[in-house]
Amino acid sequence: MLVYNTTYQVDVNEARNFVIYINEQFIPKTKEQGDLKNPRLSRILSHKDPETECFSLQFEVESSARLHHWLLHQGNKLNADLENLFQKRIHSFSTLMEIIL
Repeated sequence: MLVYNTTYQVDVNEARNFVIYINEQFIPKTKEQGDLKNPRLSRILSHKDPETECFSLQFEVESSARLHHWLLHQGNKLNADLENLFQKRIHSFSTLMEIIL
């Protein structure tokens, strides 16, 4: 099993709107396709910039091929929609991780 993680740095004034959007729009739309499962949104506590908040959004995915399928058919559009909505008030990067234990 793999974990697809995206870390977001969000302007502190947009943090509440970001969480609402992720919960009400991004996660439900992602789950519709079925490639990514078991979403988990976490606040990153070790972040110390008073002007931003950081979050980690994780999904389990069966394989890198399934992740690639999701990105091509849905993920790239969802990510673009998120960036367009929040514009320069959000920055993100994604990583694919393998569960070992």
